[in-house]
Amino acid sequence: MTQKDILFMLPPGFADRNRREFCPECAELWGVLAWYPALQPALDIRYQPIHKPRAQMTTMLGDNHQNCPTLILSPHSPHIGKAGIKTANGHHFIDNARDMAVYFAHRYGTPFPRGHAVNQTGATE
Repeated sequence: MTQKDILFMLPPGFADRNRREFCPECAELWGVLAWYPALQPALDIRYQPIHKPRAQMTTMLGDNHQNCPTLILSPHSPHIGKAGIKTANGHHFIDNARDMAVYFAHRYGTPFPRGHAVNQTGATE
C-alpha cells in the first residue's frame, strides 16, 4: 500500500445524462490543490469513473463508500483535528471536500476553510 494518502476524484469533465458535466465538490477540492500546490505531491490522486461501481474504492472501503472526492488516509497518516474522519474495512477516510480542507490545514498548515467551527479557546472543532 502507498505511503501517501489516496485522493479519489472524478475527472474534470465527464459525460452523463447526455451532456458534459463536472463534480462541484471535486472542483472545490481542485481549487484548494491549485492554491496550495505543495499538497499535490503528498497525495496519490486517482480519477474514478462517473458510473458505479468504482472498483478501486469498493476494494478498499466497500460498496457503501463510493463518493468522490474521498481521501483514504495512509496507515501512517495522523488522525488530527475534527476533520470528519470515518472508518470502513479497516481504512480511515474523509468523504467531503470541506473536511479534507480542514484535514490539510491541521496536517500541512494550509489555511482553514472559512466558516469552519472554532471553539472559545480558538481551537478548531
